[in-house]
Amino acid sequence: MPFFVVLCMILANSILFVDSNTTASVPSSIVSASAIANTCEQLQGPVVPTCVYLHSNVAILMEIEDTPSATCDLLCQAIINSDELGLNKQLASQVFTLWMTSPLLELQLKPTHKPYEIRQSWRALVGQYSHVSSNRQQRDEPKIMFQRNIFFPQHLEEKIKDQKILELLYEEARHNILEGRYPCEVAHYIMLGGIQARVELGPYNPQVHSTHYFREEQSKYLPIHVRKSSTWTWLPISSKNSAEVRLLEQFKRIPNSATNRKLMKKYLEFCWSLPFYGSAFFEGQVEQPVRGLTSLITYQDIPVLVAINSKGVYIIDDTQCSLLLGLRFEELSWEYARPSKEEDPNCLPCLFIQFMVVENGARVSKILQVFSRQASLMDTLITGFVNHIKAKTNDETDKAYEQQISNDNETHSSLTVGTTHHAPSLPSLTNKLSKLTLATFDEEGHCIGQMGSWSFSY
Repeated sequence: MPFFVVLCMILANSILFVDSNTTASVPSSIVSASAIANTCEQLQGPVVPTCVYLHSNVAILMEIEDTPSATCDLLCQAIINSDELGLNKQLASQVFTLWMTSPLLELQLKPTHKPYEIRQSWRALVGQYSHVSSNRQQRDEPKIMFQRNIFFPQHLEEKIKDQKILELLYEEARHNILEGRYPCEVAHYIMLGGIQARVELGPYNPQVHSTHYFREEQSKYLPIHVRKSSTWTWLPISSKNSAEVRLLEQFKRIPNSATNRKLMKKYLEFCWSLPFYGSAFFEGQVEQPVRGLTSLITYQDIPVLVAINSKGVYIIDDTQCSLLLGLRFEELSWEYARPSKEEDPNCLPCLFIQFMVVENGARVSKILQVFSRQASLMDTLITGFVNHIKAKTNDETDKAYEQQISNDNETHSSLTVGTTHHAPSLPSLTNKLSKLTLATFDEEGHCIGQMGSWSFSY
């Protein structure tokens, strides 16, 4: 199965698969290359030009024999073997993989998945897992992204020295920062924006890099909730605490001797310190606490992002870009629940998350309900990570229990209301529980607090 690969700068948000009966237009700036999979059989089948995108504003245009049969693993190897990217082939094959993403759904593909088939099934997948109207679903166009494999261990990533791989990881981390997916302090966003500006603009030039310049270009360096409202960008004056002034000051502080390599590594080192780094993201909603009559009248669910990585689960306010709840796997139990009225499209599946806190001097159990059509995907991913942790722990502590564990049919932790022997440890992150609607249980399993739509009978 021959591959022909070309690299080009992304000029537009083009459609994932080009009709095989049309000729793809190729900008003159494209550098052509070929990455031939010599070990593959020569298969006869349609050739559908396929674009794979990188977060570095580069697209890889691939022509693959028998495109419908090409697997994710095969496409990844073709990309990694491309001389233009210059990647360390052995390491890159572990760090990166293919994702199918759109504004409505993001899926990491398994090595045996066939991207063409996933693309053909996209409408059905979006219909099953998205929260938007059917009209919006029909307009959704996915892209194939070459990005970090969520299962690649972070402690190994932090040891990588290959510059090409670090650059791709930096670009992906920058994307998540600018999209507000990695909540942090405003000062940290300013610091990261300054580093990014230095990488992209070079050393400070007072003739070019003014407050006005960063006021006009701040969307390139800061997430939307940090930068100045576009309504007021016409004002010629900026306060000393404005985002653009602070961004310029941070940019000016970076010494001329700083290399892009060191700057990207510094950027990544900060992102590695974030507990939710390297997460997969899912859309959901949680009930807003009702306080008073006015709150009841204006009551709406809070849209959230559920970030899941190898360490734990994190609930992020998608509007305010703030961390509401962060729990390591050893601090939580969870349960997936199908909708009680499956025929009702407004009745959503949910994920119950249980954790322990100290309240008024006593240990109590809290349960959060996250509503989402993607709850089953979250459950599957959490199950995979927890099973991996269990297997690793058992392997390190007592080999004799391996067979017993493998025969255990329980695939995930059940809610442990009132069972202190299995109760998770206290959360290590600072959580904003007052912004969540939670049910509370004492150590005997009695419900001592109900909020929102919670209703229990004992």
